[in-house]
This record gives sequence, structure tokens and C-alpha cells, in this order.
Amino acid sequence: MKIHPFVVAPNLPARLQPLREMAMNLWYSWSWDAKRLFIRMDSDLWDACSHNPIRMLGRIPQERLEEFARDESFVASVERTYEQFRAALGRPGWFERAHPDRKGDTIAYFSAEFGLDVALPIYSGGLGVLSGDHLKTASDLGLPLAGVGLLYSRGYGRQYLNADGWQQEEYPENDWYTSPVTLERDAQGKPREITVGLAGSDVRVRIWRVDVGRVPLYLLDTNIDGNPPEHRGITAQLYGGDRENRLKQEIILGVGGVRALRALGIRPSVYHINEGHSALLVLERIRGLVTEEKLSFEEAREAVWASNVFTTHTPVPAGNERFDPGLVWRYLAPLAGGLRVAPEALMELGRAAGTNGDGPFCMTTLSLRLSAHCNGVSELHGRVSRGLWSGLWPGVPEDEVPIGHVTNGVHVSSWVSHDLEGLFHTYIGPRYQDEPWSAPAWSRVDHIPDGELWRTHESRRERLVFYARRKLRAQLLRHGAAPSEVARADETLDARALTIGFARRFATYKRAVLLFNDPDRLAKIVSDPHRPVQFIFAGKSHPQDQPGKEFIKAIYHWSRDPRFRSHLVFLEDHDMELGRYMVQGVDVWLNTPRRPHEASGTSGMKAAMNGALHMSVLDGWWAEAYAPGVGWAIGGGETYADEGYQDFVESRAIYDLLEQEIVPLYYTRDKLELPRGWIGRMKASVKALAPRFSSHRMVMDYAERRYVAGMKARSALEKDGWKGAREVAAWRAKVRSAWSSVRVLTIESQADGELKVGREFQVRANVELGPLRPDDVAVEIASGPLDTEGRLQDAVSSRMSPESQEGGVHRFTAMVPCRASGRHGFAVRVLPSHPALVHPYDEGLIAWA
Repeated sequence: MKIHPFVVAPNLPARLQPLREMAMNLWYSWSWDAKRLFIRMDSDLWDACSHNPIRMLGRIPQERLEEFARDESFVASVERTYEQFRAALGRPGWFERAHPDRKGDTIAYFSAEFGLDVALPIYSGGLGVLSGDHLKTASDLGLPLAGVGLLYSRGYGRQYLNADGWQQEEYPENDWYTSPVTLERDAQGKPREITVGLAGSDVRVRIWRVDVGRVPLYLLDTNIDGNPPEHRGITAQLYGGDRENRLKQEIILGVGGVRALRALGIRPSVYHINEGHSALLVLERIRGLVTEEKLSFEEAREAVWASNVFTTHTPVPAGNERFDPGLVWRYLAPLAGGLRVAPEALMELGRAAGTNGDGPFCMTTLSLRLSAHCNGVSELHGRVSRGLWSGLWPGVPEDEVPIGHVTNGVHVSSWVSHDLEGLFHTYIGPRYQDEPWSAPAWSRVDHIPDGELWRTHESRRERLVFYARRKLRAQLLRHGAAPSEVARADETLDARALTIGFARRFATYKRAVLLFNDPDRLAKIVSDPHRPVQFIFAGKSHPQDQPGKEFIKAIYHWSRDPRFRSHLVFLEDHDMELGRYMVQGVDVWLNTPRRPHEASGTSGMKAAMNGALHMSVLDGWWAEAYAPGVGWAIGGGETYADEGYQDFVESRAIYDLLEQEIVPLYYTRDKLELPRGWIGRMKASVKALAPRFSSHRMVMDYAERRYVAGMKARSALEKDGWKGAREVAAWRAKVRSAWSSVRVLTIESQADGELKVGREFQVRANVELGPLRPDDVAVEIASGPLDTEGRLQDAVSSRMSPESQEGGVHRFTAMVPCRASGRHGFAVRVLPSHPALVHPYDEGLIAWA
């Protein structure tokens, strides 16, 4: 039987046509005015359609649509909101004002998941939501950015618990024809497709587009008639299938993503690899330059390296994708011919140093080797990453390993409640939205009257409690609970009690069960009749993470313990809707990772912007954000070899904070029943954290410190038919072949005896360069304090100047200042140097005296 498909769209009256245009753009997801239009049409249907406006418009009866078209008040609201929408898409952005010389440049942002809205379920957790916030912010700032990802027909899976609390997953099919997704078509109106080779067979890949404000997101889909079943299922589930399917997904994302942009006529200047899932784009980029521009592999590598940005998101080994080398070679072999490189050299790009040619192929390693601009996602994570990956740059001091940091942030308009936004508009003004990185704007939080702020916060907590009860009732009905137990759901939680939230991915290092180390002590805390405390938990475990599922089961069982039944709930199926209710409604946000395994964490930022106070281990973003008066630190950043002992110490610290500080502060009220001390901390927290941890500050950091540098490097290398790339590749080949002859022969110093602070002394180094010239290298002196083992600490490097040459020996000199008293030292080194290099650190190319 042959089925002839066709698509039916909502038949909107002319006066309501702007609704469809707004519904097809994810701008509605961070505009309360736009959302309110759809809620006003039918709030129950809005919820039933999972806040998907396209699906909702298609289900409203035609006669009802005609009624809305005759409602002058509603039409006026549509027209007013549509004007806001067009203005948001048309006004010049920050990037255009800050970098008018970069017109024509485009940034390609690759990620395996994008959490934009609950209506587009192609995300699993923090990485996806961060990617979504990045795109929304790029739209606000006017960055010329295009996102690239995969369109998962069954997403990450919906979570539900069985009667024993064990996580189960279900994978409902997503209907993209009733979603804010558009199929890209060619000039003849046919769906636009590309082809990607997988182990000898070609896979057809279809391209879809999601409009995120003025930023396009292109999503790739293999679920196409004509593809065999094993290929149609490649993009079925986010992080789904076996290792082979995961590799196929990453080939489609990386290789297919570059080809999709090329097919759409988009030629990015800079590529941002957001975590290693899309790492293989580097090889497709090189292949394109080799085949189209007739560059050699090394010449193409220079151009790709200089314009690649890579963000690593985890120090946890399981988070860094590694594949069996045989499996990788089976799928990458077809690329090797187009790259014009030896097969083993291609494989070595993804192998860690010292694996002797037989180690696994690591996507993080590949990304680090072929990206000049690399960063972690918090200050601490950058430091941890430099230690974790220092083996890729042998001889380079750990603190100089070329991995920096850009601390994550969150999109204010997507996460701050509309109730609180109303207060912000009244007392701060629109600047908090237009320039959320502005500390002076946020300082006006102090102008909000305490009573207004507290009443607004209390209303959000009440909504969270009612929402939690509704979800809990639905969970119990699904479990087949007794009617009396279902009825008790309406008595669970207290809308006035101190409410603490914990919602995140249930990886074991996040230690969701740490709170229950001493259940008897915890029971006393929560059950105080005059000062009750309650906890709301939510979060999914990866379907294959059995220990994570055990943690969920344990918390579910604690929630059924008579001591905690009224004070503790676990809510199923954590998604962006549940996340919003929680970060907007809790009083305290709890975070308990095992330091230093939390790369950043963004849920606490969202809660803080809504006035919640953060309580966390000093890990991720909180290690740089914490200050007395804006929240609480669990411990002092210590780590212990005995993990059980660390759990004991930090669980006690949580109980101490609750008993001695948090609970008393919350329940100390004045004559007006206002907790003045607590409100003061709320204001201090918003004022200090909102500007520092907004995604606008984050994306501006990327633009200023990564994207523009990549654009300039690309322009220089591309000029005159890639003359710059050819020259740099030839220079680097010369340096590599000659480096074995580079050495520091002798050092002459005036640093004898005791020196005085404020003085300086001269150092001369005699260096042999072989066939290299002085301008091929940088001779540097690194100086600083010494630790007890004689190692340089916080060294400052400065370049030595060429002074003379005798035969093959070059003399360099520098003055070293004595800045502070104590035991100090210096060391001399030689590095490659070329004006076109983004940084001088190359594998093995460093010579120390």
C-alpha cells in the first residue's frame, strides 16, 4: 500500500496571522507577552500541548479562532506583541556596534543537544539548556551565529518511576510537522538533503530549521524514506544506542553539519565545538579545504586550527567520548583519502599522549589538538582541565597549558519568573534585560520594597507547591496507589515552609543522596512544627546509568518514609517546565557535587536570579561566585582521599548550616511577618550574581576572547588564495624538522647573593638554533617564587631580546625584577614564534635550559 502524505496547517483568520509567525520562532519562549497570548486562548489546551503553540493553534476549533479575530482586545494584544517581536529581530545588536568591521563573518555553533523550550524535546539536561541559552543570547546581542545539531525523533526519553521507585523510560515519537520546526527546501521546493558516507554506504540526511529569534538552528535528520532502518534510527534518540550508533551520530553531527552549512550557502569564519560530540567537523573542514582550495593537509590544518573554538564541559572521564580505534577507523577510512594524510597520522590526532598507537580514539583529544581556542566552563574547571590534558603539551607548565575558561551563564529572560520581571521593570527599568551584564543596573534591586519582593517570592513558592502536588497526584495514580495515599498528595508540602530544591542529572558524583547520611538528624530538622523544612527533588539518570538509578530509588524510598512523607517529594520527568517552577519557587538551591567534578552547573545561577539563596560545595561556578552574604558554602573546598569520610564531613556541614544559619534566618520575622535578614540576602545575591552569571556576559566573553580572534586569524590565513596558511604550514614544518638542534647552552646571571626588593638583575642566555633564525623563536625567561620542592609558582614569563651572534650561537638578554621578598627562581626556555600563531604551544616544541 502506497501512502501519499500531505500536511495540514492551521487556518488562521487574517487578523491572527502574526500568531503563526511568532509561534514558529522560539522568541516566544522568552517573551511572557507572547506566551500569555496562547495561554489566554486556552490555558488547559496550552498545557495539554506541552506549551507547543503550533500544535495548540491546530487544535483550537475554527469557530473559536474566528471569535478571537473579532475580539478587539485580543487582536490589539496580538498586534502589540507582534511589534515587540519585529523590533527584537530588527534592532541593531551589541555585536554590530562593537565590531562593525566583522560584517560578513559567521560563527557556527555545534552541539549534540539544544534545550530551547519544553515544546522542542531534543535535550537531556544542562549541556542542552546551556546551548539553548547561548543561541537565545546570540539573538539578543546580534551575533552572526548559526547553530547545528540533530533532530531526535524520540528525544532523550520521558522518565517515570515504577511502584518501587526504579526509573523507567518511554520514547514517544515527536511530530515535527506540528512543532516550531521548518523543513529546509531547495529552489525547486524539494526537501534539502546532504549525503554522508558511513562504512561504505551513503546515508541521506535531511535539514530542518528552528528560528531562535534572529539566529537559525539547523537540525539534521536521518529518518527519511529510502534510508535503511539502521540508518533511519541514527537520529532516533539523544545519546541512544550502542557505541557504534553513538559514533554514527557524531559523524552525522560533525561531518554532516559542515556539509549542511555548505549546502545552505553558509561559510562560517569560526566553528565552535561545544563538547566533543561534534569533534569530527575538524576533519570535514580540512577535507573541504584540501579538495576545494587545493591545500595540503598541513596547510588546511593551520586554517582550521586557528578558527576552531572548543569548549570542554566535564572533567569526568565518562563525559569525554572514547571509541575503539578499530571501530573509528572503519568509519573514518573513507575520509582519509580526501584528507591526503596517512591513516595512522589521522588516528593519532585522537589518541592521548603515550598510548603507543593502540589507545582509544578520544573526541576531546581531537578537539584540543585541532582548536587554537580551548576553554573550560568555570575558573576552577579551566584549572582542572589544564591538569587533566597537560600531557598533550609535554614540557609546558601546567598553568600555561592553552586551556582557558569562559564561565557559563544563563539567559535571564528565559529563567526569571514573569512576576519578578514585573518588579524588575518597575524598580530597575528595562536595562536589566537590555544589558543584563550591567552591575549598576542590578544594584537598583535595593530599591524594591522588602514587602513587595517577599510577597512576589511567596506567590512563586505557592505555585511551585501546587504544581508539585498536581504532579505527585498524577504519579501516584500511575503507580496504582490507594485512594487514601492519592488524597494525601494534596497535603504534601507546606506553601509557607522553607523550601529547598535539588534538580539535576542524577550522575553519582552529584551525590543526590548526601543529604540522607544521617536521616535521624535530618528528620528532626524537617519536622520542627514551628520551623518546618521541606525538599523537592527532580532529575533523570542516563538510561544506562544503574548507580544513578539507585540514587533515584533511594530518594523515592525516603520520600515514603513516615518521617519525611510530608516534607519530601521526588517529581518525575524533569524538563524545562519543571525546572522553571523549581528555580522560580524555592527558597534555597542545594548542590552537592564531589569537588572538582562539577564543571560549572547553571541551575543554581537560575535560582539565584529568582532570589533563591545558593548552598553548595565550592565546585564549578560557586567556587568563584561564593562570598559571605550571598549564599552558603558547604565546606571550604577541601578534598579527601577517603570519599566516605568526605561524604561524612560535608553532610554534617549541611546539617550545621541548616540548624545554625539557614532555618533561624528564614524564620526570624519582624512585626510585619517579614524575614528582613533573609530578604537582605536575596537582594545581595541577585545584585552580585545576576550580572556576573548572565549568558550575555558569557557570550560577550566568547565573542571578545574567542570568536573575533578566530575571525581575524581566518582572514589573515585566507588572504591571497590562502597564502598565509601556506606560509605558516611551511614555517611550522621547518621548525619541527629543526627543533632537535635547538638548545640553551649556557646562562649568565647576576643573581648571586642576596638581592633587594625593587632591584633588577640581568640574565644572558646563549642559545643554539641550528638552521632557525632568532625571529623563528621566542626565548623567554620565567621567574617567580619557589615552593618547598624548588618548583616555580605563579611564574611570570617575559621575552628575552637578541643581543649578538657568534658563529651558530645566539645571545639573548633580559632584566628580571625583584618584586617581593622570599626565595625565587628563574628558568629559560625556547618556544616557536610566528606572527600568525594564536598561541606558541605545539606538541613537543619547547626547549628548557
